[in-house]
Amino acid sequence: MSALALMFQGTGSDVGKSLIVAGLARAFANRGLKVRPFKPQNMSNNAAVTPDGGEIGRAQALQARAARIPPSVHMNPVLLKPQSEIGAQVIVQGRVHGMAKAADYQRLKPALLAPVLESFSLLRGEADLVLVEGAGSASEINLRAADIANMGFARAANVPVILIGDIDRGGVIASLVGTKAVLPPDDAAMIKGFLVNRFRGDPALFRAGMDEIATLTGWDALGLIPFFTEAARLPAEDALGLDGPRPAKPGARLRIVVPILPRIANFDDLDPLDAEPMVEVLRIRPGTALPGDADLVILPGSKSTMADLADLRRAGWDIDLLAHVRRGGRVLGLCGGYQMLGCTLSDPDGVEGAPGSVPGLGLLDVDTVLAGEKRLVAITGRTQDDVPFSGYEMHMGVTTGPGRARPFAQIDGEDAEGALSADGRIAGTYLHGLFGDDDQRSAWLARLGLGPSGLNYEAGIDATLDRLAIHLSAHVDLDRLLALAARR
Repeated sequence: MSALALMFQGTGSDVGKSLIVAGLARAFANRGLKVRPFKPQNMSNNAAVTPDGGEIGRAQALQARAARIPPSVHMNPVLLKPQSEIGAQVIVQGRVHGMAKAADYQRLKPALLAPVLESFSLLRGEADLVLVEGAGSASEINLRAADIANMGFARAANVPVILIGDIDRGGVIASLVGTKAVLPPDDAAMIKGFLVNRFRGDPALFRAGMDEIATLTGWDALGLIPFFTEAARLPAEDALGLDGPRPAKPGARLRIVVPILPRIANFDDLDPLDAEPMVEVLRIRPGTALPGDADLVILPGSKSTMADLADLRRAGWDIDLLAHVRRGGRVLGLCGGYQMLGCTLSDPDGVEGAPGSVPGLGLLDVDTVLAGEKRLVAITGRTQDDVPFSGYEMHMGVTTGPGRARPFAQIDGEDAEGALSADGRIAGTYLHGLFGDDDQRSAWLARLGLGPSGLNYEAGIDATLDRLAIHLSAHVDLDRLLALAARR
């Protein structure tokens, strides 16, 4: 008998689909069920490397962790990584399929349904329950033709749907009832119930609202979920999470500044630093100068390094960064940020856009050519100060030059990696996940003059997932969800 499956769609983006699926994955796993997360199509530059050598959306990797299983490329068979306002890199079952502009991708989607259904079938064959996450809004009827992310998938795979609305943003009754109004009848019939997420205050005050939604839609009211304040401790799915509120740290002793560029990627590299009580991470948007009192400036990863480098210069941050270095400040470039720190950056084959070459920031004596196969690998090793690390690489491009004679790290069983300036204050590396490693994070804090906090970051993630599971179990009838999953 094939596994039960239930799909969670939303009235819009960022209504909490990813978080709810993660919490339910942990809750059902705690009951002893073999749970698999699945998202047919994701759009995010926040990606994770899987043990089978591919990449998926970071949210699906977190959901796999919640289910206490390793992530797999089949959990997110289609991943779109935006490189421009109208185009994206298309990843299919973990590997680069090609580039597509928005209109071209719409024509490509029918061919992608087959690998999506194949991946879903593989997961279903090894699970008791598959929790499926939709993308964006269920009511995007302008994109319904050839849809593989929401109702198109639900209908093709015959998976019942639960619709999620976000009361915190306002208009939740209209968004849920409006979804029913605009959906074609056969699509609306796939929806078996609804959840209202991020409620604040006395639940009794919205009891009538839940009843009205149920009456107007004919769907079961399955839960009113209070705001989960610890959500910020978990990796965000996409760049929308960069603008979320963060707790004030009036006693912070270290200030880390991060310029936020339009095509930022793998920004969860910053999350462990956010979790440190004595560290303030300032995310700076264009239009604001980089603060002059930073202890460290981090240039994060980018999905389109040359374009983001141009935006960095337009913001005047190159001038701010050089001033920071003249004052003796430290700089760390991660992946695309590493490439920007070099002398030149070339794209002879037009990997990111039009072929060409541009000068880098000149802070490291290296040059990068965007060519070759994409490197996707989990790695371990030791940094230049002999501190062990674990992390991963996810990049295209080959970086060479005299600066590589002072490497950032030594990868176990491989060559030296990254580059350092002569005084050691400028560092560049292709390694992601460094700060999630407690040893590495402690070494960086010590290097910046702050003793280690004793924070166990990874244990904190698991503890937060456990509390999320308890939170959802208290406000959603899990047995009712299983019963709905069985009524296909």
